This record gives sequence, structure tokens and C-alpha cells, in this order.
Amino acid sequence: MKTMKDDIQSVLYTEEQLREGVKRIADEINRDYAGKEIYAIGILKGAIIFYADLVREINVPVSFDFMAASSYGKGSTSSGAVKILKDLDFSIEGKHVIIIEDIVDSGLTLSYLLKNMESRHPASVKLCALLNKPERREVDVKVDYVGFEVPNEFLVGYGLDYDSKYRNLPYIGILKPEVYTK
Repeated sequence: MKTMKDDIQSVLYTEEQLREGVKRIADEINRDYAGKEIYAIGILKGAIIFYADLVREINVPVSFDFMAASSYGKGSTSSGAVKILKDLDFSIEGKHVIIIEDIVDSGLTLSYLLKNMESRHPASVKLCALLNKPERREVDVKVDYVGFEVPNEFLVGYGLDYDSKYRNLPYIGILKPEVYTK
């Protein structure tokens, strides 16, 4: 019987490497926000696993919220049009906001979300991404906290998906091209 692992070309980051990357990012956030409270916005659905692991490592006060936005359809490339599928539950005015994302790829979605957040008058807005793929960038986006710089490959696992599958893999792997080019 075929399993998800059969679709993985290779493992890019192991569970242990991911834990170390999350801890390193949390240490930076703890240092930068010592004595402050942060408002952590997780971008659904991809960032949920990274978000949960990261906020448990943060030792300053954290308020939780989530957004869902997309510039992707069912395919493997950005459509270019950003749509907010779920907005914040609370005001961020005067708050120190950290947007937590799984991967910054084209930058289209995050560029839109950063402008959207700035218009809501927070004290500050920073972007945190587990993975940064600068080779695919279409718009300039500053990523303040980065776990790993990644190659231009189709990545899945640890929250990243293809066609709503593979998110539950405990590592980040490179998906075999034949899986997403069918």
C-alpha cells in the first residue's frame, strides 16, 4: 500500500532540525520583546503546526489570533489575487504584532497582509516565517524572523501541503515532481 512517504523525494529538515530552528526563532523574539506583550497572528492553515510549537517557546505574554488568506488556488503557483478568508477576531491597534507564516514564497500574500496590518495602527508589525524562499520572490517582503532559507522546490510537511495533503508529516520534505505535475 502506498503511503505519503512514497511521494517524498527527500527530507530537507528533520524533526530535530525543525525543533532547533523554532527554538532559535523563539529566543530572538524573547530577546526583542523582553518586557512587552505580543499579539501573535498565525496564518492558517499552513502555519498552525509551526505556530503552536513557536508560541510554546515564547516566554513573554502572547495573545493569540489567526487569519486565513490565500493567493493560491488548487494549483502549485500563486494566482496573484489575495483573498482574506478569515479576519482577526480582535483589534490590533497599539499592539506589537508578529505575523507567523509557514513559508514566504512569492511574497504576494504577505505583502498584502503587512499593508493590511499597518493600516490597523499597531505599535509594530514584524513577520516571522519558518521558511524563506527568496528565489521565488515577486515582491519585496522583509522577513524579520526566519527559520531556514530554502531552495526553489515544492516543499510539504510540518504544516505545508499540496492539495490539502502532507501537512501532518513531522518533517519538511521535497515532494516528487510527478506528484504535483499530474
